[in-house]
Amino acid sequence: MSGDRAGGVQSLERAFDLLERMADAGGEVGLSELSAGSGLPVPTIHRLMRTLLSCGYVRQQPNRRYALGPRLIRLGESASRLLGTWARPHLARLVDATGETANMALLDGDDVVYVAQVPSRHSMRMFTEVGRRVLPHSTGVGKALLAGLPPGEVRALLERTGMPAATGRTITDPDALLEELARIRARGYAADDGEQEVGVRCLAVSVPDSPTAAAISISGPAGRVTEAATGTIVPVLQEVALALSRALTAPRTGP
Repeated sequence: MSGDRAGGVQSLERAFDLLERMADAGGEVGLSELSAGSGLPVPTIHRLMRTLLSCGYVRQQPNRRYALGPRLIRLGESASRLLGTWARPHLARLVDATGETANMALLDGDDVVYVAQVPSRHSMRMFTEVGRRVLPHSTGVGKALLAGLPPGEVRALLERTGMPAATGRTITDPDALLEELARIRARGYAADDGEQEVGVRCLAVSVPDSPTAAAISISGPAGRVTEAATGTIVPVLQEVALALSRALTAPRTGP
């Protein structure tokens, strides 16, 4: 094994860097691509990939390219559950401040998946169960997440998923959605005004510097989550998103 670097093990750092590069590339790459992106020589990458292959974290395809392996699924599922656990106190703060249901969602492939929720205390509230998957173009959290992607990536995603209308207010034109995403970036928050569920309004912001693309939101009846209320709700959302970001990115010290 390589020696320590800044208190860490260099070979481990390199292996995790390669896994992240594979994920960024869509999950499947060749050795030459990894070498060009990482700056590591091909023999070094080959040695690391053989170790990851033997552990099941990478698999080799018939075309000799490498793909992320099935053992990563269990790690990802466990990490997602923990992410929801870490988020809940922050979502509870949102509920206390706004009175509405608070959610956290991630961009998982082409879908948005809800990983944490704290419900409103109102009898009339939005019901979005943890684990639910939706297309991003029709939700507040989805649009907040898409706003962080380059326009070309957004168009490619929309081509894969289509833009089905969940309600009569859903944006179903790619150009119109890209214009909406530009407005979201400019003003710092996304809104879903009955685009996913009739009569439900959602306000959402992305979690800055999150280890994986994440967004938080509050949702409730349009009669409560009004335009007038937006000015007071959005600053709270942004403040909580920053606090959650700090919690997720804070270094954890080991034994």
